Amino acid sequence: MAEKLKIIPLGGLNEIGKNLTVYEYGNDIIIVDVGMGFPDDDMYGVDVVIPDVSYLIKHQDKIRGIFLTHGHEDHIGALPYVLRSFQAPIYATRMTLGLVGLKLEEHKLLDSTKLVTCEAGDIVKAGKFSVEFIHANHSIADAVSFAIKCPVGTVIHTGDFKIDPTPIKGKIMDLTRLGELGKEGVLALLCDSTNVERPGYTRSERAVGNSFDALFRGCKERIIVTTFASNVDRIQQIINVAASYGRKVAITGRSMENSLQVATELGYTEIPKGVLVDLNHIKSLPKDKVCIITTGSQGEAMSALFRIAFSTHRQVEIQPGDRVIISASAVPGNENSVNNIINELYRKKAEVVSENAGTLHVSGHACQDELKIIHALVRPKFFMPVHGEQRHLRTHARVAEEMGTPPQNIIIADVGRVVEFTHNSAQLAGTVPSGRVFVDGYGVGDVGSVVLRDRRHLAQDGMIVVVVSLSGETGDLVSGPDIITRGFVYVKESEGLMDELREVALDSLEACQAQGMLDWASIKSAIKSEMSRYLYRKTKRNPMILPVIMEV
Repeated sequence: MAEKLKIIPLGGLNEIGKNLTVYEYGNDIIIVDVGMGFPDDDMYGVDVVIPDVSYLIKHQDKIRGIFLTHGHEDHIGALPYVLRSFQAPIYATRMTLGLVGLKLEEHKLLDSTKLVTCEAGDIVKAGKFSVEFIHANHSIADAVSFAIKCPVGTVIHTGDFKIDPTPIKGKIMDLTRLGELGKEGVLALLCDSTNVERPGYTRSERAVGNSFDALFRGCKERIIVTTFASNVDRIQQIINVAASYGRKVAITGRSMENSLQVATELGYTEIPKGVLVDLNHIKSLPKDKVCIITTGSQGEAMSALFRIAFSTHRQVEIQPGDRVIISASAVPGNENSVNNIINELYRKKAEVVSENAGTLHVSGHACQDELKIIHALVRPKFFMPVHGEQRHLRTHARVAEEMGTPPQNIIIADVGRVVEFTHNSAQLAGTVPSGRVFVDGYGVGDVGSVVLRDRRHLAQDGMIVVVVSLSGETGDLVSGPDIITRGFVYVKESEGLMDELREVALDSLEACQAQGMLDWASIKSAIKSEMSRYLYRKTKRNPMILPVIMEV
């Protein structure tokens, strides 16, 4: 019986972020992207969310390589955590590998990982797979799509892309090659669905430059610009406009500094001589000769713009009249964080210019008409929308139908769901272990659903600790009970309630003794149950109750 091609998304479907797709044929596996996601508001203390890769750990002897479409965090961010579990060579373009290298060096994994630099047009053999790199446009340099070939057929995996006819650096997306592959015959298309709800075309990155020029022209105040750290084309445009108006440019924000360092070393940005200055030097310059480029376009709590706005940045403080340009749109879920920063900037009498005031941001993702062009060129037998929530995937399925793909040939999959392909069929076939793994500090996966539940409980209702000292010989009360609260009520204002709780604890202790209940676990359980019942009746709250018994 002929082998089937299995495509297994372990992230990036029905969610935005943590993109990871597994391609498996016989005894060979290749991985496309290893991205991270950001935690929801109720994931207290969680820093990063990564895909569950237990399926890959189990089959690590089959893994022939990791292929990366581009260098955004939602496509490369989980690499340092995943590579602790198994090793595989990483194939990517220069800019992507530059960013990956910095990340792996920080986690002390660089020496143990094989990095292979590829360029558009290269074909890499990986077991029974061959992977062709195809030039694409996106909001970061060196983005590519993949043509993945195996004995079952050719799959086009677009990665994130748009069709930019006038890119800042490099050429337009290689539509010619996609058309050639379409003529040869494409088994399946896995295509970016992020902007499928938007009609028309995504505007060119070059449109942003004109908006910057208008905002810099005639401005007598300092200019502070925030944008995505990885968008080196945008940073290049800001530097060019600043230089044309005689302004010096200073960079703040670690991720921005890293991106610019990699892009400059690789020749993706060209900084005019003498324009870039150290942040400490800007105080000695006139206001109309200063431009600061910073991270924080999404309102991140530790970002440079957040610290500038809330006066915790060591080198930059907002001055009345500063023109702050926000050259990014808020990612869904970040709107409140961005608005908090904007309000604080207004409070400090800065002038804030956001994307509502003109073309200050353009998306890096294709809109409907661009997606239709890809469908028309590739003409896939089967179609699987990826990189989006359920509404994006369903809308993209309708677009594919309009472009002539039969409804029965469109597969809407889910994370962990196996999709099996033969030359003439595609079907959902079982599941593999999948889901979200939480990273908290150095710990990967040690924060699970139970820990998160406890953290939510603590955040919502607080905690009460009941401390009693009992005799080890007789079980009689020696001292206590002492009541300690955190996040429940302010003790001094609720002394009456604290006294009542002591009485409840004493009553339950006496009841335990009367029943001859002497093991500590049973006593703790009785105290907890009685206090919980009493508190809910009295306050309608359910704090976490932790009885502590000290044996003396």
